Amino acid sequence: MPPDISAVQADITTLQVDAVVNAANSRLAGGGGVDGAIHRAAGRASLNAACAALGGCEPGDAKSTPGFRLPARWIIHTVGPVWQGGGRGEPEVLTRCYVRSMEVADQLGARSVAFPAISTGIYGFPGDLAARVAVNALRETDTSVERVILTAFDQDTLRLYEGQLSVGR
Repeated sequence: MPPDISAVQADITTLQVDAVVNAANSRLAGGGGVDGAIHRAAGRASLNAACAALGGCEPGDAKSTPGFRLPARWIIHTVGPVWQGGGRGEPEVLTRCYVRSMEVADQLGARSVAFPAISTGIYGFPGDLAARVAVNALRETDTSVERVILTAFDQDTLRLYEGQLSVGR
């Protein structure tokens, strides 16, 4: 069954959920944006060591680590696509990020998961398309996760999520 999906404007590192999804780079090395924020809040040394043990992550895949100092028990790291105009399978890779993250959440036994706007920062994925991909992928996911929170860093992203969530209700 698909999860209950909502959207909030918040700092993902503060949310009381079982797992947060990290918009990671393929080295899982902790970069800027949400990735850097998660590494700082979780404890950079501990999270870097756990990520190094995973040996990287390919775009569209997802891997987990403990949440360390986060309120969340787990961090699910996924690598989104770099936007190159949309003709190189970017929407399909982004869809796989959501689907694969939910599979990992199921394997962990997570009941609540918070997602950032994957690939919309430095990777340049258009926000409106990213919101549509996120909501559609999550609505089509058969999962034991009960609650998904789409976490917006700003008001514009929140509006995009809310617009997509209102479609098909």
